[in-house]
Amino acid sequence: MKKSLIAFGAALACMGAAQAQSNVQLSGLVDMYAGSMKTAGSDRTSQVGSGGMTTSWWGMNGTEDLGNGLKVGFALGAFFRADTGTPGRTDVDNFFARDANVSLSGGFGSVKLGRSMAPNFLPTILFNPFGDSFTISPLVLHANMSFVPSANSTAVDTGWSNQITYSTPSVAGFQANVHYQFGEQAGKSGANNVGANLTYRNGPLALTAFYEQADILGTPSTPTYTAGNKNENWMLGGTYDFGAAKLYATYGQSEKEVASIQTLDQKTYSLGLDVPVTKAGTLKLAAAYSDRDYSAQTDNKRTTVTLGYDHFLSKRTDVYTAVMYDKLSFDGAKNETGTSAVIGIRHRF
Repeated sequence: MKKSLIAFGAALACMGAAQAQSNVQLSGLVDMYAGSMKTAGSDRTSQVGSGGMTTSWWGMNGTEDLGNGLKVGFALGAFFRADTGTPGRTDVDNFFARDANVSLSGGFGSVKLGRSMAPNFLPTILFNPFGDSFTISPLVLHANMSFVPSANSTAVDTGWSNQITYSTPSVAGFQANVHYQFGEQAGKSGANNVGANLTYRNGPLALTAFYEQADILGTPSTPTYTAGNKNENWMLGGTYDFGAAKLYATYGQSEKEVASIQTLDQKTYSLGLDVPVTKAGTLKLAAAYSDRDYSAQTDNKRTTVTLGYDHFLSKRTDVYTAVMYDKLSFDGAKNETGTSAVIGIRHRF
């Protein structure tokens, strides 16, 4: 019995030492909304949806202190559709489509291996008033969603698999991330995705830029490569917080080619405004305009404007409402329009 008690005490001491050096957290977010949705060229749909302001997700992450300023970390994150309880953003998502990576960090910055954010993601969501909303943010919709007959400007996805990411330390307000995604295509070692983003912050001013070039297209579960593809995407952005209001502005270009034939050349402009109206509530206004030139079909222009209000009930819970107007203009043809209205709640855990 005495030996058992000693062994049990030693095990507890080891567990305590391990807990002192490492930690694991379970976290996530559930976002639900009710709305009447109609984008230009589509039919109206009344729905209860998931991800009005942020795509619903859950995940685990943790770090271990290795000493001498080094830490190892991991992240596993999965999207889900809370309105139906279905995994993934869509049916083709891998289970851990949000995050699946391990990293080593220190005074040199950090190196991350696995699935994580693409170069386009952080600059896009941080430099528009509606953040990472794939439902009502004009900039995110123009950059990442394909409205038939219009295409999105992002070549692949907001997350890249099979990648190495190097993140620099923050120096004088500057911080950069360099991304390299291995194509893993047999006999095509030169087929890869590369990109980088840069952010500068100094008081009320913030600036950003990103560039990405993609050979590997498709979904996280089915990456594809076609010889002659060329997909380039870049954006510049800035914000300035005056206190009474915060201004946003971005400009970007995207070029897509298939088999060396130009299929899409897009220019996208966006403006935004955040106005605090109470201690807990913010009025939000955002607009995006895209001019899309196609080689194989009618060129078009798209304008999307969203007016919304976001009110925090606590640090972890907010409610929001928004109205969105969407217009698609064809060269020498009729225009199509649509309006959407949503009201929702978002909770972090």
